Amino acid sequence: METSALLRVLLDGDEALQPGLSGEGLVTSALTFVEAARAISRARREERLDAREAREAERQLAAFERSCDVVSLGEEVLRRAREDFPVEPVRSLDAIHLASICVLDDELGALDVASTDDRIRGNAAALGFVVIPTM
Repeated sequence: METSALLRVLLDGDEALQPGLSGEGLVTSALTFVEAARAISRARREERLDAREAREAERQLAAFERSCDVVSLGEEVLRRAREDFPVEPVRSLDAIHLASICVLDDELGALDVASTDDRIRGNAAALGFVVIPTM
């Protein structure tokens, strides 16, 4: 699960993506937790979330973190993030997400990529991954 899909649930309450926050085989980049926590903090400061809603989003984020495996920002991910992707340009943080997906695929294979970000979705599809949700 890439950050954009997670934030659709945490900040927007997207019910269609809610089931993706639990279950077996969930994996995300360590970067996801930094981005999601920063987005919740920003939404609270900008008053898009009140204090109760922000606490609930933080609770859901913590539960998601406990339920999934995390791809670290190790040497292999950072090396792969420097390489070209099929649909350029790719921003640095998106490159880290895509590199994490590629490294994980090398280890496990048969991944579905959950993202609502067009750049991630386009590259994941071009790399041969199943991209969800269908949009």
